[in-house]
Amino acid sequence: MKFSVLLATVFWLSLFPPQAALYAAVHSGIHVVVKGLRDDRGRVGCSVFNGPDGFPREKAKQFRGMWVPKHDRSAVCDFVAVPAATYAVTVLDDSNMDGKMDFNFIGLPTKGYGFSNGAKATLSPPSFQAASFSYNAESRLTVTIDVVYRTH
Repeated sequence: MKFSVLLATVFWLSLFPPQAALYAAVHSGIHVVVKGLRDDRGRVGCSVFNGPDGFPREKAKQFRGMWVPKHDRSAVCDFVAVPAATYAVTVLDDSNMDGKMDFNFIGLPTKGYGFSNGAKATLSPPSFQAASFSYNAESRLTVTIDVVYRTH
């Protein structure tokens, strides 16, 4: 009898998780807002890195990544269930949807890009340290990135 009551209680709680867990699931994570896109063609890629290894170019070494549609020259990437740590985000305006940065004949990027923490690229991408920020996993953190275009 006790086992069946315990089983019924576990089943009931699995259907209706505690409010605190629901609140944390909805109101935590890294919310990336991408602004300044030239148009709404294609998609935007967001990559979250949790260390300098591979930042910002090696997708295989990213912590998480996603492709999202553009709307009104902006995009939003929501990363949920992100543990507390130090992260850096990079974004790519993938207008032609080939999944990579394209360069012109002198090596300048022909697509828009951006980095968290307002980090700037000069002759090379910024370091992980320059783009990094701390996330405590207790609430939602909004990271706004303004896209940069080097060529027209």
